[in-house]
Amino acid sequence: MLDREMSVYDHIGELRKRVIIIASFFFVSAIGGFFLAEPIIVYLQHTNEAEALQMNAFRITDPIKIFMQFSFLIAFIITFPVTLYQIWSFISPGLYERERKVTLSYIPISLFLFLSGLTFSYFILFPFVVKFMSNLADRLDINQVIGINEYFQFLFQLTLPFGILFQMPVIVMFLTRLGIITPAILVKIRKYAYFVLLVIGALITPPEIISHLMVTVPLLILYEISIIISRFGYKKVKLAEAKLNEELNKK
Repeated sequence: MLDREMSVYDHIGELRKRVIIIASFFFVSAIGGFFLAEPIIVYLQHTNEAEALQMNAFRITDPIKIFMQFSFLIAFIITFPVTLYQIWSFISPGLYERERKVTLSYIPISLFLFLSGLTFSYFILFPFVVKFMSNLADRLDINQVIGINEYFQFLFQLTLPFGILFQMPVIVMFLTRLGIITPAILVKIRKYAYFVLLVIGALITPPEIISHLMVTVPLLILYEISIIISRFGYKKVKLAEAKLNEELNKK
């Protein structure tokens, strides 16, 4: 009983160590974000989407609020691979040597997918939505007075969820490798997953069908890709288990 309790305490201590490393790296990255935030904000205000809009601060605290949000967002992106590595380091002792190598390779893939989601949403979805909204305002003879806080909040609302949702294939592969999910489960819950993705798409886009489809269709495609990846990973798991059982039987 004492050994078991010590094992639990060891896990808690290891988790605490990983959290401290992540928090420390985030703090240092946030300091770097203070220097990068201003040029990024200025650049984004001079893009094609923003130049046609007149930015206004409706509250005296809006500029510092935007500045801090960008600083922390930059720190989050910089810390993202470190966070993934610390999560991997925490769970890797419970994995086989082959699984450790495979799951470690997920980190650069996950970072790539996160940046791909941000890129897709910023360069494709966001300009379309802004143009659509501006054209609608012109047709309705509405003079748009845009708050800089509202503009960037809307930008974050469209881009950040995509960066996270693009992690779906990696998460599915990881959970498949751990034996938590199987391709059969993903196929079985497909209609429920589609419904959830439709709801998510509706939450992060304006109430307009084209932009909703531009969000939802890629998510549905990602889910189908995740099923294919899960099948591939599941076969690898079964082969590894068969090989392990064969080696144990020989002993």
